[in-house]
Amino acid sequence: MEGYILDWANMLLRWVHVITAIAWIGSSFYFVWLDNSLTKPTAPDLKEKGVDGELWAVHGGGFYNPQKYLTAPKQLPENLHWFYWESYSTWMSGFALLVVLYLFNASTFLIDKNVFDMSPGAAVGFAVSYLLIGWIVYDSICRLFNKNDRLVGILVAIYIAAAAYVACHVFSGRAAFLLTGAMIATIMSANVLAWIIPGQRKVVAALKAGQPVDPIHGKRGKQRSVHNTYFTLPVLFAMLSNHYSMTYASKYNWVVLILIMLSGVLIRQFFILKHKGKINVLWPAAGVAALGVVAVMIAPQPRPAVAKGGEAAAATVSFAKVQEVMNARCVQCHAEQPKMMPTAAKGIKLETPEDIKAHAQLIYQQAVQQKAMPLGNVTQITDDERALLGQWFEGGAKTTN
Repeated sequence: MEGYILDWANMLLRWVHVITAIAWIGSSFYFVWLDNSLTKPTAPDLKEKGVDGELWAVHGGGFYNPQKYLTAPKQLPENLHWFYWESYSTWMSGFALLVVLYLFNASTFLIDKNVFDMSPGAAVGFAVSYLLIGWIVYDSICRLFNKNDRLVGILVAIYIAAAAYVACHVFSGRAAFLLTGAMIATIMSANVLAWIIPGQRKVVAALKAGQPVDPIHGKRGKQRSVHNTYFTLPVLFAMLSNHYSMTYASKYNWVVLILIMLSGVLIRQFFILKHKGKINVLWPAAGVAALGVVAVMIAPQPRPAVAKGGEAAAATVSFAKVQEVMNARCVQCHAEQPKMMPTAAKGIKLETPEDIKAHAQLIYQQAVQQKAMPLGNVTQITDDERALLGQWFEGGAKTTN
């Protein structure tokens, strides 16, 4: 029953997280597009009101005319909408999901003893510290070098690359990718909580009190907002990467992570410039090139035959030996009542010949080609056992010999 409850918690939290992330990223993308698409007003009445930019759009059968004021309208509206709960809800649901899935199962999901041998408690402590230190370092860079946006961008990029390297040498590959995304997402949400919204509140308070507005609040908020929009695509990849073991199971997974995040930044730059009417295909071309480098890096290599006779030798692999490997290395997580997890991982069971045959392709892909399973090699499968599974699959994945 405990496993069943955790599955429901996992599903519902993931659902909420995706919904709130769509709302947050959608509003962020919209305002970046809007800000870069505004045109200077020509109508005297708009200039008189202090409108600095406007846009006409059509959507859903109606026409819209958003306007941006240089500072604020002479009379602040009574109902002023604030965009922050989208950010907070995304982070809170994401952290709850991290706790339920990763921190509660640290020995399975966070630890790979071939990478770094540590206790579950230490892994949880390192994971939480990784998120906190990420924000502290990033915020310190922005504070110390706030007058030089280019330098801040370079230093932040260097830190994130270094953090990705460290994560991939402390945690399992899957956890390293996700935690790096979670660290960046924490920075994004903390930007909203600690700088963007407080700055806006101070501006509104000053306007209501009839006092001059300190422009530093707008400048700081803008800087953090720009950072957030560049962070978006790298975070999205990191959050989705756990579905693609070919990326995090690579020997040089930290290079893979950095290059794919970089490609996201380059592609995002293209769209930001496009909103301003500047088309430069070199940005997305560079992003695609980075992805191409990754694709070549992680492409599976042809596996040399481990025994003489090619396919004939592969066909002689005894299924009894295959089932021995399943029982020794796989059923701990893939069984009706697994020992290492509350319920069968991904709903996949490998206890019977029928189950093993049905998932032969997946076994070959995950355990032989990509070596992504078992997670963190927690059950210590050997290279010889992987080779045996490969021979069995290449010989037709028979269950009768």
